Amino acid sequence: QVQLVESGGGLVQPGGSLRLSCAASTTTASISAMGWYRQTPGKQRELVATITRSGITNYADSVKGRFTISRDNAKNTVYLQMNSLKPEDTAVYYCNVNWRSYGLGQSWGQGTQVTVSS
Repeated sequence: QVQLVESGGGLVQPGGSLRLSCAASTTTASISAMGWYRQTPGKQRELVATITRSGITNYADSVKGRFTISRDNAKNTVYLQMNSLKPEDTAVYYCNVNWRSYGLGQSWGQGTQVTVSS
């Protein structure tokens, strides 16, 4: 029902910045909450940030003050601006989208690698 395409990952030095994007494509569904999660080898996927359709945001304590989530409802796109990156931010970042069509559903992006290293 909803396909997601992520972009923007890469290698950055500590203290640097990256911006992730996730575009949702659908012809039938209405997009509601959107968010970003991350995962490192051997660990569970963890929440980074979420944003409702009206713009209410929620952040993991570890990224508050450094990351900013935003969205463009007209484009069904969610962004994650990451500043002051630390080595511990290194992970695969996944976009998550909740949607409503004939029922409720959830889609995950393919994941994009973010590596913070000097």
